[in-house]
Amino acid sequence: MQQQVISAHDIFPHIRVVMGMVIGLGLTRLLLGLARIVQHPSQYRLYVVHLGWVASVLLAIVHFWWWEFGLFQIQAWTFGTYAFIVGYAVTLFLLCALLFPDSLRDYESYEDYFYARREWFFGLLAATFLLDVVDTFIKGEAHFQKFAFEYLIRTPILVALCVAGCVTPNRLFHKIFVVGMLAYQMSWILRLFYRLD
Repeated sequence: MQQQVISAHDIFPHIRVVMGMVIGLGLTRLLLGLARIVQHPSQYRLYVVHLGWVASVLLAIVHFWWWEFGLFQIQAWTFGTYAFIVGYAVTLFLLCALLFPDSLRDYESYEDYFYARREWFFGLLAATFLLDVVDTFIKGEAHFQKFAFEYLIRTPILVALCVAGCVTPNRLFHKIFVVGMLAYQMSWILRLFYRLD
């Protein structure tokens, strides 16, 4: 019996389902955390920087699901490529889990929690920027060339800001960083990903 060859277009929907499960868990975590804030607004003091990063990661997850449609162009899938994509999704899930842990019992507020875990949060956030470059390479050289110049500027700056976020507890720095990040994310999406080609 002749073995049937599976096309890349048959594999991609399968991989998209696995990615969707992991990303769905992260999205659920964020939405449940926000729902808990609405249900019990006085349980823990809110913190605007924490909420800003919740909005930023929520936007990143929605955007991830949108731009990963570009994986449809891959003609030859390997387990390494598949594992990388799933690993990228897991990193985004971990960011969500860090923003809304199972319990805040050991902390006085979201502010207290955020600064206690900032090294983990910004370490993972920096990893997502680096993973994004690899992800773009995977989609092919033509795809990478659309972003190459901006990537050369954007990635080192964002990683450096994340390193600074790990090191400094300066509240003003963190406010400026999250506001700037949200503005940049929206600009990036509207300029380069508003419509999939």
